[in-house]
Amino acid sequence: MSHERSTARVVLSAAALLSFVAAFLVLAVGNRVWSGTTTRRTWVLLGIVTAMAAGYPLLFGQEWAGMPIYLGVAYAMTLPPAWAMRGVLAATALTFALCEVTHVSGGTTFLLTFQTFTISLIMLSFRGSRILIAQLQEARSEVARLAANEERLRIARDLHDLLGHTLSLIVLKSEVAVRIADRDPAKSLDEMKDIETVARQALTDVRAAVSGYRRRDLAEELDNAREVLVAADIEPAISTSGTPLPDAVDDLFAWAVREGVTNIVRHSRARTAGISVTRLGTGAVLEITDDGAGPVANENPPGVGGNGLTGLGERVAQAGGSVESGPGPDGGYRLVVRAPLNAPTPAA
Repeated sequence: MSHERSTARVVLSAAALLSFVAAFLVLAVGNRVWSGTTTRRTWVLLGIVTAMAAGYPLLFGQEWAGMPIYLGVAYAMTLPPAWAMRGVLAATALTFALCEVTHVSGGTTFLLTFQTFTISLIMLSFRGSRILIAQLQEARSEVARLAANEERLRIARDLHDLLGHTLSLIVLKSEVAVRIADRDPAKSLDEMKDIETVARQALTDVRAAVSGYRRRDLAEELDNAREVLVAADIEPAISTSGTPLPDAVDDLFAWAVREGVTNIVRHSRARTAGISVTRLGTGAVLEITDDGAGPVANENPPGVGGNGLTGLGERVAQAGGSVESGPGPDGGYRLVVRAPLNAPTPAA
């Protein structure tokens, strides 16, 4: 009779051990350990493993008192990070309580309790490191995505400024060539040659802008502005005062001149236009004015954002400056850009 009881106990113990191992493995494999999240399925499995780790030592005696060691590992690897340390402490306390209930010797009780705490703590630290690595990788991917979006915005902004100015000049010269084709074929041919030159330069500028290497020189842009205004039958008045500007401000004002002149040619119906660049103390001011139809013609309809002025405003804000636009004191339209001389160079 005792032999049958012993055999039944062995079979029952083996079944209990296999059930615990199976539940532990399913918990370990099925949980997203490095995500830091705990699903409903994980909570159910944790409840089953907890019941086994607490109940089996009471059923089978002191030889099973070390099972909470595995429970501590399960808590450390599956509970939400904010609760995991509490789970480790709970598993440690359970080990001590089971050792006392099953009459484990003092030295073994200390050893099992210490092992539960230290092994669980090591696994908790390991999991925390892996979660941090996963978060850093996710953050790096997000930074790369944002950088790609910023680069697309840069290219779109540059292409708008480049092509808006250049295409306006090509249209104007084409109109001039058509008007004088009958009475002055030679002059018309010169205009067509200019169109070819401008188109080739536009192609070079677009390639350079996409590559991110093109720098806009203010003196060059002022010369281009004079040429565009004259082609549009607008009398230009361009003046500069003070010492040469730092590269960052020079580049910024070059963008502003290109955008401002493009708007004048497209929308203002002006007869005269003025551009002045002044260096004053620790800052510089660019002012672009015209005697055209005013802000109604120069700006977009209400509720519609202008890509050019919006892009210019973003560049100026990055440099620590400001943009003012609206009706001029004597009518027409007025664009004022202010920037500190120590403005940082805008990122590509």
